[in-house]
Amino acid sequence: MPTPRSSLWKWYLCGLLLLATTVNYMDRQTLANAADAVKAEFGMNDAQYGHLGTTFGLAFAAGSLLFGFLCERWSLRWLYPLVLGGWSLAGLFSSWATSYSEFMAARIMLGFFEAGHWPCALKTTFNLLRPEERMMGNSVLQSGASIGAIITPHVVLYLSQHHPDGWRYAFQVVAWSGVVWIALWLLSYRQPPSTSASTESTGPQSPLLPLLQSRRFWAIALLLIGIQIPWHMILQWLKLFLLSRGYDQGQAAQFISFYYIATDLGCIAAGVISMRLVKGGGIDVHHAKRRIFTFATCGVSCMVLIPLLAKGWLLMAVLLVVAASSLALFPCYYSFVQELSASHVSRLTGLFSMWVWVITSPLHSLFGIIADSTHTYDWGLALTGLAPWLGVLAMKLLWDTQKPNDSAAAAR
Repeated sequence: MPTPRSSLWKWYLCGLLLLATTVNYMDRQTLANAADAVKAEFGMNDAQYGHLGTTFGLAFAAGSLLFGFLCERWSLRWLYPLVLGGWSLAGLFSSWATSYSEFMAARIMLGFFEAGHWPCALKTTFNLLRPEERMMGNSVLQSGASIGAIITPHVVLYLSQHHPDGWRYAFQVVAWSGVVWIALWLLSYRQPPSTSASTESTGPQSPLLPLLQSRRFWAIALLLIGIQIPWHMILQWLKLFLLSRGYDQGQAAQFISFYYIATDLGCIAAGVISMRLVKGGGIDVHHAKRRIFTFATCGVSCMVLIPLLAKGWLLMAVLLVVAASSLALFPCYYSFVQELSASHVSRLTGLFSMWVWVITSPLHSLFGIIADSTHTYDWGLALTGLAPWLGVLAMKLLWDTQKPNDSAAAAR
């Protein structure tokens, strides 16, 4: 492939990855934004709604492990469409469900196949881009999460206002958008050119087991639990919280869009501040990201104020601070994983995803039980705001004790 075309092609593919992340989060967010209608349709209480998040997460964990290893062996040209097709079909099954058990089965299928997106996407940017380009490529990829979360409330609201079963149509619209993405991918993706930083045929260059036994691996594993809890609890419960505070459907949809605009701005700001700290502050890249992570953790901790705040602008302002801070944590996580190893990108991504979803998914059920017993979502949200401090402590206690020339560092 000629060099000029190759350069344009790889950034076009990064745009496709952004669209894949957008569809991924639209599929996931459809339930969160149609929660009240789905609960009424199947007669669910908050505990049962929480069980949907738990089973989704456990299925996501299983899919993360499987697809994390498969994308080291299978061509991304065919594996990625399989993943997209699987979760799009699950979206259609969700729209056709006639009972709580059928809907839960569709959520399990959705979680399993959605898990394949991240190993495939990160492997794609690793194959396509040079090391100095990957931060930008991963930022483009990650921004699709916010775009999907911004669009979905309005899709659900529009369809709910114009159709008696609008929530079912919402699942179908998002599912068919996944089919369009598959067609674009198959028309666009080819084997990465020989000038790229990596190729799909590149095998592991160092053993995986020493990484799994290293302190740095477990520092990242604990850090990921800390950032996953607030991000995914809010993802599933935000609309129900806003409705409980007295906001109507339109107001909730509008604020959720602003919330995820703030998450995107926070994600971009984390990258910009990191570069400024490194270039202008004389701080090395690793410690710059550690500072950003700690600062963003303080922002997420503002969730402890939620039980004290009534409906109004101050509550909205606090939630927007939480929004910007919560997604700012994720670029730091990606960077730490890349420091751990460049030889096992997909495997580590899959293993970390499996780990964190197994640990945190049952918390959705616990959150629902607390909400049913207290008749409020306040205390569950307040407690989740403290979770990122686990990552701050883990990096302090575990990462700094690792020798710089250990096997994990050598894997780079």
